[in-house]
Amino acid sequence: MLLDTATERVGTFEGAQGGRWYLRPVGGGTEWEADPSRVRPAGTMEHVRALVVEENRTRSAYRL
Repeated sequence: MLLDTATERVGTFEGAQGGRWYLRPVGGGTEWEADPSRVRPAGTMEHVRALVVEENRTRSAYRL
C-alpha cells in the first residue's frame, strides 16, 4: 500500500508512464495519477483507515 501525500489517498501501484505513477484505491475503483516524489509506503494507521473506508463503502452499497 502506498500513500499519495498530495491527496492523502491510499492505493496500490498500477504502473508508471511519463514520470507519473498510477495508483488504484483499496478495493478497486478508478486509478489516479500521482507524483512519485509525493508517494511513500502507507503506515499501519493509513492502511487501516483505507480498509475501513472501503468496508464502509461496500456496506453502504448493500443498504436498502
